Amino acid sequence: MSESPQIHPHDVHDLVGGWPAFQALVESFYARVEQDEVLRPRYPEDLEPGKHRLALFLAQYWGGGDVYSRHHGHPRLRMRHAPFDVTPEAAERWATHMAAAIREQRFPPEAEALMLTYVEQATPTMINRFPEQPGGLPVHPPGGS
Repeated sequence: MSESPQIHPHDVHDLVGGWPAFQALVESFYARVEQDEVLRPRYPEDLEPGKHRLALFLAQYWGGGDVYSRHHGHPRLRMRHAPFDVTPEAAERWATHMAAAIREQRFPPEAEALMLTYVEQATPTMINRFPEQPGGLPVHPPGGS
């Protein structure tokens, strides 16, 4: 059994078809977001600017040059997402929809594998809100006032 050839993440852009491939991926992803009762309310009414930014980010991350940074500066993903409630549930839904959109594109297997691994690893780092946990730490020790 031979192993699949290893590719560098920056080779993905050209391997999948360049800018049009990332536009198609983002359209597929956002079609799922539009139908998601948890995610859709977290997005603005006009999805087009976000679609464009996501396509630019993904194209840059996967080797398409500094197409995002030229227009928006450093990605700073956690900082840019800080104003939004990215709960564990929302993050999981985001990852599920992005993974489905990636698979739908029928990218070459080695590119798909890299992209899916990225989604799996990056998604938990974006969580910035956790549900309230019942029975938090007591403010006063037992018997104290």
